[in-house]
Amino acid sequence: MAEHSDFREVSFRLTRCRSSVPRARAALRAKLGEWRAGRAAAEDGELVLSELVTNALRVPAPGDRLVGVRIECRGRGELLRLEVSDAGAGRPEVQRPGELDKGGRGLLLVETLAHRWGVDERRAAIGKTVWAELLAPGIDPAPAEVEIAAVTVRPGQCVRAWGAWRTVRAVRSERYASGGLAVIIVLDDGGPALRMDAAEPLTVRTTEFAESRVQPVVSPVISS
Repeated sequence: MAEHSDFREVSFRLTRCRSSVPRARAALRAKLGEWRAGRAAAEDGELVLSELVTNALRVPAPGDRLVGVRIECRGRGELLRLEVSDAGAGRPEVQRPGELDKGGRGLLLVETLAHRWGVDERRAAIGKTVWAELLAPGIDPAPAEVEIAAVTVRPGQCVRAWGAWRTVRAVRSERYASGGLAVIIVLDDGGPALRMDAAEPLTVRTTEFAESRVQPVVSPVISS
């Protein structure tokens, strides 16, 4: 799942398979965790995104075209916008199924939960983008940032490294030959670890999602 992300939005592409629906929900849950969204906004957002992705996966599309998803916080946090793009033809319409009908309620649910929704043609590609905007009071897209000493960084926190926010997977410390303390911070993107003096400042923010998915692993100080 290729992903592009910043503070106010995240976009990624999904393969056309059943497991893509829970993957989309997990990505939304992660972003809403960063934004400290309330439970109601998170639950409604997950339901709407699930329906949009499910519909996109059902639409016949040429070749092995992927489904695009974009999650955005608009304004000062009052709107949550969800976009799902597919390469299929046609425009989805809200169905009004009867009480005995088992399906056809996906867009009806979207219409009920969303502040507004619609369909746009994709100007640079074939297909369409179905979008929905939900009222989401309380969302805060601005991360809380603070500078702390490297020695106080803990797994689950997000640190500013090489121009981007990265989640800390593990922290260990060791002694220099001179007796000073070094901190090695392992990041979850698989890139090189940070090696810093214990007192060196590092910009940090925490997210509920990161804290829930990263198991603390802290190695003891190695004596020289």
